[in-house]
Amino acid sequence: MPLPDPAAPLPQDPATAAAEIADLMRVVAAADVDYHTRDAPTLSDAQYDTFKRRLRALEQAFPDLAAPESPTGRVGAMPAEGFGKVRHARPMLSLENAFAAQDVADFVARIRSFLNLAPGAALPFTAEPKIDGLSLSLRYEDGRLVQAATRGDGTTGENVTANARTIAEIPQQLTGAPAVVEVRGEVYMAHDDFARLNASGVDRVFANPRNAAAGSLRQLDPEVTRRRPLRFFAYGWGELSAPLADTQFDAVHRLAGLGFPVNPLTRRVDDLDAMLAAWTDIEQRRATLGYDIDGVVYKLDDLALQARLGFRSTTPRWALAHKFPAELAWTRLERIEIQVGRTGALSPVARLAPVTVGGVVVSNATLHNEDYIAGRDSRGTPIRDGRDIREGDWVQVYRAGDVIPKIADVDLARRPADAVPYVFPARCPDCGSDAIREEGDSVRRCTGGLACPAQAIERLRHFVSRNAFDIEGLGTRQVEAFWDAGWLREPADIFTLARDHADELRASEGWGERSVANLLAAIEGRRTIPLARLIFSLGIRHVGEVAAAVLARHFGNWAAFVAAVDGAAAEPAAQAADDRTRRAALADSPCWAELSSIDGVGPVLVRALVTAFHQPAERAMIDRLVAHLDIQPDSGAVQADSAIAGLTVVFTGTMERMTRAEAKARAEALGAKVAGSVSARTDLVVAGPGAGSKGRKAAELGVRVIDEDEWLAIAKA
Repeated sequence: MPLPDPAAPLPQDPATAAAEIADLMRVVAAADVDYHTRDAPTLSDAQYDTFKRRLRALEQAFPDLAAPESPTGRVGAMPAEGFGKVRHARPMLSLENAFAAQDVADFVARIRSFLNLAPGAALPFTAEPKIDGLSLSLRYEDGRLVQAATRGDGTTGENVTANARTIAEIPQQLTGAPAVVEVRGEVYMAHDDFARLNASGVDRVFANPRNAAAGSLRQLDPEVTRRRPLRFFAYGWGELSAPLADTQFDAVHRLAGLGFPVNPLTRRVDDLDAMLAAWTDIEQRRATLGYDIDGVVYKLDDLALQARLGFRSTTPRWALAHKFPAELAWTRLERIEIQVGRTGALSPVARLAPVTVGGVVVSNATLHNEDYIAGRDSRGTPIRDGRDIREGDWVQVYRAGDVIPKIADVDLARRPADAVPYVFPARCPDCGSDAIREEGDSVRRCTGGLACPAQAIERLRHFVSRNAFDIEGLGTRQVEAFWDAGWLREPADIFTLARDHADELRASEGWGERSVANLLAAIEGRRTIPLARLIFSLGIRHVGEVAAAVLARHFGNWAAFVAAVDGAAAEPAAQAADDRTRRAALADSPCWAELSSIDGVGPVLVRALVTAFHQPAERAMIDRLVAHLDIQPDSGAVQADSAIAGLTVVFTGTMERMTRAEAKARAEALGAKVAGSVSARTDLVVAGPGAGSKGRKAAELGVRVIDEDEWLAIAKA
């Protein structure tokens, strides 16, 4: 069922409003259970708050439609089965949320109005980080911990006393405390402990520290809780037999004196400006705290005034949670690393001090490309007002939905004095080959090709693909398996597989004598390869099937092709840093000019060829491959008047007197188009023994089918 749209205008008629209220109640109630009972939230905090505000607005606009069981009138969710129930002596309420400075100003104004205070009268508050964990109430009688309970639905919680006793930061005995005191606070998990817990593999993997803390405290077996690194901050109280102090601030410090951890960032603030300044300061410290917070809580400091203000049904009038933007956070960029993708693209990644954004712990973010780091777009226009990004910077991270976290901004005021501009590498960090950026491209790419470990598997997959070497029995799965076994690192290794690893292959799971023999025979049959297929198989950027065929037809043989590329690599144009300089150098570069003048071959493709053949490691790999091959020359002539010129031909089954590669090359030389599958557009199918499904498909479609003898007659015509 789709979620309601909280951004739509409020409906005007009761029937529409009733239907939306029912949908919102369902969504919010389910989210409460997921968050409080299952410890597996399905909505982000921002989504939950938005839906709940929408529901409250509808109930205010149509009060007759507000249901007694509405989630806006309760806190949390019902306690889970499996735990004993505890009825709180004083309800554990939630807090009213604020999302903007004006919301905080309205909160202060409401309190002043309620208390009828003079405009200039002092009205201190406390401000403290809002810990993102699980609320817990600890009841002490005569100094002894007798009961621990979760919030539950605010009135009744779960009895987790045995589990709470395993948390080292929760005192078992108090000295100098009132006879009865209920201490309330938050159970949480530090970032480092959370990372170690997830990495240990002992328990389930948690999405974030809050889920880990809640799931750990609410274990039916206390020994599981004991193994989990839980911590505790005290920030309030429930039932008391005697007051702790006269003010919120002093009462919290009294709790610290009794042995409870209290947050060191808790402070007393005198007015609205100080409240907002505290929010900003705590938000800026967020990434350095080592634990998750999702806002700042303001509480009226004078406890007598708190008592006068009292409570609404689910929230106190004297407290407010000023939330941080759910999908934004500031954190420190510790270093920039370069990852090389399967296509050779160099992608910068920010390694961050961990921070929770949108309910997920973020420690990495994309930096897009070198222009983005430098503070400009691909056209050179400034972004972020030209502010670059440096290692050590404080950066704003954003995450919307499930997309990869990104960096939106940088705080120059907090930039370290020794931070230096980031220099994007001009060589591949994986293989040391040149990393070049073509004109008009925003990405710098490694030119190592087959010699680059980051690109090797992808290039090998391309090498054995249908339109390249097309080795039967050697597909993507086999390439990956042989790579993992250490047998295959470059194309030449395919042709030494029989010599070096045949016995190991026969002993491998899923391989038998016959399947190994078939594979080795297929490899042997591909030692003869048409020139165009070889050029295409190398996987050089910009060199597709059409370009490979054009090059093969122009040069005719491998030696002439390599000589032209080597000649261009030695000329001035090859050394030019940009296309403008390269074009100016063409007058003195006959080999470069020859390549560039070929119909269908432009300067970008020529540059890609020259670059690939000019990289020592990749050139050595190409030379090692060619040593195993018999490269068929390309006649350069297409017989436009042949019997199959213009026809689409499909080869299937086994060719007994001509390899499949030879047959395809000959068909192309006769002006035919060779396809890999039979369709209504197929004109001719050449079928050898074992034709299988392609032969049957041709019969169904009425496509002419010939055998190898008829094909040889055509091929020799």
